[in-house]
Amino acid sequence: MDVIERCTQFFDEVHVVVAVNAAKTPMFSVETRTSVIRRALDKDGFPNVKVASTSGLITEYCKQVGAEVIVKGLRQNGDYEAELGMALVNRKLAGIETLFLPADPVLEHISSSIVKDVARHGGDVTGMVPSCIVPMLAEAVKHEAERRREAR
Repeated sequence: MDVIERCTQFFDEVHVVVAVNAAKTPMFSVETRTSVIRRALDKDGFPNVKVASTSGLITEYCKQVGAEVIVKGLRQNGDYEAELGMALVNRKLAGIETLFLPADPVLEHISSSIVKDVARHGGDVTGMVPSCIVPMLAEAVKHEAERRREAR
């Protein structure tokens, strides 16, 4: 949310794109993640932000909507190392530049992995995610635990 909000200050239109990444195992479906982002943005009022999803390359999405820049929020050095290769490929594939925006230092320690781990161990994730996600996450963790019990 911090990166999205800051981007609205620099761009007339901001597209938040939920992408399918086969290397990751998200807790929520693409549709749910897209819906949650829309809900979090509606609550805070960001009329110049569009939320979409893609199962293809981000560069293809950028071409479709006429975007010339991809903004990536960076938390720590590892993020830069992981994102740099993608940025170079995106420029080569489609001429799309990548702008790296450092995370707010107050938030840089928060990642989806940490949020899921805290939630799975019964910790309070309030303030780490938009408020509309807190009950959804608790419910997802509960169902995840039930599925594990049933699998045993």
